Amino acid sequence: MRAAILVVEDDPDSCAQILTLLEGEGYAVDTAADGYAAMTYLRSRPPPRLVLLNLAIAADDGWLFLTARRADAALARVPVVALSDDGQSLRAAAVALGAAGLLVKPVDAAALLVTASRYR
Repeated sequence: MRAAILVVEDDPDSCAQILTLLEGEGYAVDTAADGYAAMTYLRSRPPPRLVLLNLAIAADDGWLFLTARRADAALARVPVVALSDDGQSLRAAAVALGAAGLLVKPVDAAALLVTASRYR
């Protein structure tokens, strides 16, 4: 069974690059364009092994997703790695809301694959 990853990204180009890279390494990947779609996904399907979340989606929707996920005991266990173009200043805030870590955008392919392999 392939490890499932949910990519929450509103930029089609970024989403396509991440999807191509992960699928090329054998991961099953689903996508959501915003936090609402991601929460709907998590509440209606078996949990993925990892959520990759762009923090800057639609008006702080990434931050709202982290807050809502953390408040739901069933979803709080699903690991989330945040993606942001403002890495160091946001890392502590993302981790405080339950993110397992943060990757700086544009995401380095090797770093992404190392991160994904931790949740295989």
